[in-house]
Amino acid sequence: MSSPKARHPVDEYRPLHRMLLFGLQHVLVMAATPISSVFLVSATLDLSTGITVNLLSAAFVLSGLGSVLQSLGPWKVGARLPFVMLPGGAPVVLFMAIAQQHGLRTATGAVIITGVFYLLVLPVFSRLIRFFPALVIGTMIIIVGVNLVKVGALLVTGAPGTPGFGDPGDLLLGLATIGFTVAFYWLFTGVLRQLAVMLGLVAGALLAFFMGTADFAGATEGGLVHVPQALPFGVPEFSLLASLPLLLYSLASMAEATGQTVINGEAVGKDVDARRDAPKTIRGDAVVSFAGGFFGLPLMVTSGENIGIVRVTDVRSRFVTVAAGVLLVLIGFFAPITALINAVPSAVVGGTAMVVFGVIVVLGVQMIGRADLDDHTTTFICAVAVALGLLPILVPGAYATFPPNARILLESGVAVGAFTAAVLNILFNHVRPALGRRFGRRAPAPAAAPAAEDGVPPVPPQASARSRAEGTRDAPNP
Repeated sequence: MSSPKARHPVDEYRPLHRMLLFGLQHVLVMAATPISSVFLVSATLDLSTGITVNLLSAAFVLSGLGSVLQSLGPWKVGARLPFVMLPGGAPVVLFMAIAQQHGLRTATGAVIITGVFYLLVLPVFSRLIRFFPALVIGTMIIIVGVNLVKVGALLVTGAPGTPGFGDPGDLLLGLATIGFTVAFYWLFTGVLRQLAVMLGLVAGALLAFFMGTADFAGATEGGLVHVPQALPFGVPEFSLLASLPLLLYSLASMAEATGQTVINGEAVGKDVDARRDAPKTIRGDAVVSFAGGFFGLPLMVTSGENIGIVRVTDVRSRFVTVAAGVLLVLIGFFAPITALINAVPSAVVGGTAMVVFGVIVVLGVQMIGRADLDDHTTTFICAVAVALGLLPILVPGAYATFPPNARILLESGVAVGAFTAAVLNILFNHVRPALGRRFGRRAPAPAAAPAAEDGVPPVPPQASARSRAEGTRDAPNP
């Protein structure tokens, strides 16, 4: 009798207590992002404490529901991979810019419009995915990873030019958290080793407590339950012109979601077809973003942090991120937990984030390595795309003098790198060969086979041509 087909690790159930532990690890690593995003919006737009608490609660609940949706993937909404969703990054900045220029009601309307735009453009975008091979996606993942490492590092050091930048105590906490994570990963085996990231973060938080830089007393203040309220800013207003920045960004976001789907599949060892599976991830982003707009949130996107956790811990079950999603929903309703997580110093979170984000960079390098870097053309495409993609990340404000609409895309290193790699890949690997076949010289007729000498048979013309091709593989194309 034939044995039943083995279940892939991404579809395996784990004991409930282990899934909760591993899910908590995902939550602890990524929880700082929705908290910092909401506080940034609140401080920039001068929101009241009540609205801030409401937005924070909604951010956790929607992040949790989005994580469950992406991980379970019902009705082709979600890729059925271990994904976690959250607000953060460029969508938050664009949301604030629209709110400052046109008001908060228009900003929430722009998020809702963009959620619909995702679904309308997706059929066209899915036909273009074939122009995003491993070279393009790997380049994009490297740029994403470097940008995330920088974000984590800034949590440790603070922004240059601000008070407290490079504070020795913060640096000590960040480096100690990294050291704790490495020590746990080196000392332990099995489940404890897989929890090294979470244990390192907890150890860093305890160190901060003993150093007097973390105060957890506020976690017991206030009520126990908070239910997020819809339409915190009133009925949304819809303006296509005001929504243009988010609509333009959504194109780059779809490309980034494609890369994250492929790299997530790589991390769990699952065969992922970008054209088939990436649209499922994008639909999940669209649905959750559409719902989040009614709760006053920026666009919700899949998170790169948890992919690094999957790779470090080798816990590949998507039901772990389902557990993380459930925990996030509970956090959103249970006010003291939110306050407790918010009390962890940013330097500790940053130290953990740097380890996880560094793994993202390595995954991108591995993907590019399969794109045949021995070929000079591939190396050239990768070099140009990485250089242009890292420019706005390494030199903030490089495009400050450009028109606002141009800056929307130029200041997104991920968008610039992905666009550059895709265009160069099309030019060198699609257009140039087609032009060569159409206008190139006709191949010379094969030479006659040489006579055998000393009993050694002659090399067939086909083999000789193949040998010449392999011997000149690294040479530039004529």
